[in-house]
Amino acid sequence: MIGREKLIARLRQVMAHSTADETEVVFVGNDSGLTRYANSYIHQNVYESNNRVLFRTVLGKRVGVASCNSLVLADLRKTLADSIEIARQQRENPIFPGLPKPAKYKALETFDEATARFSPNDRAKAVKKVIAESNRKKFTMAGSLSTECGEIAVINSHGVEAYQPISSASINMIAMSDTSSGYAAGTSRRVSDIDFTTLARIAVGKCDQSQNPRQTEPGEYEVILEPPAVGEMLEWINYVGLGAKPFVQKTSFLSGRIGRKITSDKVTLYDNALDTRSAAFPFDFEGVPKKKVPFIEKGVAKGVVYDRAWAKKGGKKSTGHAITADDAAEGAFALNIFMAPGKVKREKMISAVKRGILVTRFHYINGLIDTRNMVLTGMTRDGTFLIENGEIVGGLKNLRFTDSFMRAFKSTVAMSKETECIDSWWSGVGCMTVPAVHLGSFRFSGKTEF
Repeated sequence: MIGREKLIARLRQVMAHSTADETEVVFVGNDSGLTRYANSYIHQNVYESNNRVLFRTVLGKRVGVASCNSLVLADLRKTLADSIEIARQQRENPIFPGLPKPAKYKALETFDEATARFSPNDRAKAVKKVIAESNRKKFTMAGSLSTECGEIAVINSHGVEAYQPISSASINMIAMSDTSSGYAAGTSRRVSDIDFTTLARIAVGKCDQSQNPRQTEPGEYEVILEPPAVGEMLEWINYVGLGAKPFVQKTSFLSGRIGRKITSDKVTLYDNALDTRSAAFPFDFEGVPKKKVPFIEKGVAKGVVYDRAWAKKGGKKSTGHAITADDAAEGAFALNIFMAPGKVKREKMISAVKRGILVTRFHYINGLIDTRNMVLTGMTRDGTFLIENGEIVGGLKNLRFTDSFMRAFKSTVAMSKETECIDSWWSGVGCMTVPAVHLGSFRFSGKTEF
């Protein structure tokens, strides 16, 4: 960790050498440790410390981007010069909105010292607790535990100065028997929030309950989707449907449907980076303050997230959802997705199912089949169960699903009152906070032998 004053001073020092009309400097620093385990043994400990500095320079309507992994002044000045030269070689972008002006940001507690100091020995002790639970049933355990800390800064030649330190901890685990597996995971800004023993008991319980799984035929079933399954669907829904780029290009399932009912009125989906129940963060990678953005409110389509470029194309204002300039072609991205909970406990949701399937999580989801109707396909994994007369009666062999998010979620029966933060590839600056979901109809299109 460098610290606000020292880091901002170094970035401003190099920006002072810019000859561009506008200049932006973004710093992303990260110190991360990872412990992997398999067959109930720790087999890898790794540590990475990385600093990334991105320059975006503007010459009229020409924009150049370059980056480096050094804070040495000579390296920074060379990268700045590269960015300016790249800008000179670009075609003009007539709708480039320019860099933002200074703004105020909400004060958020996003850094935990204990998490930043969590050592390899501390991680090993946590993993030992996890493995102890699987040993009780003579199962094997595999997974990983990561802890990290970092800092993000954005400055520009208009006076923007944004800085935020962050920390995070994430664990995933799979308990395995000869015929079954069970999954559990947890993530938080504070490692102390994660109850390793409880998560291990969940994974072991799923593995135990799903031993010697039976096969069931594809078709439409009532389902209980647990939070990891909901989160994995939302990863794809976010990527292809919740940003301004697919919305403006009319490939999003929300395009042309704003104000229309597209799901059950039990469904409310939104992004809120200022809610500390998630991995909160106050600004985007342009230094624009984050805003709460509704996607679906009580089943009605409401809107998408914007960065400055796509806001100008769409005739809107930025909602504070820009990603780094080197990935700006992807458009705005929602990083703190919430699905509003209901009022029913998970156990009561299960008891309401006459005959259906409980899905712990999915994998290998593909969301590019039909983005206008948000059709997804993927496989169940690590805990798929048959429910009969309100009780889980045993494990099922894995199934493939193929269904439209809108069609399936029109049949929403209930949302659980409990929610979970679901880890994702962007979890350093956000996560998905979701309940379990009871759907009246969900389409399984194939079966497996495992």
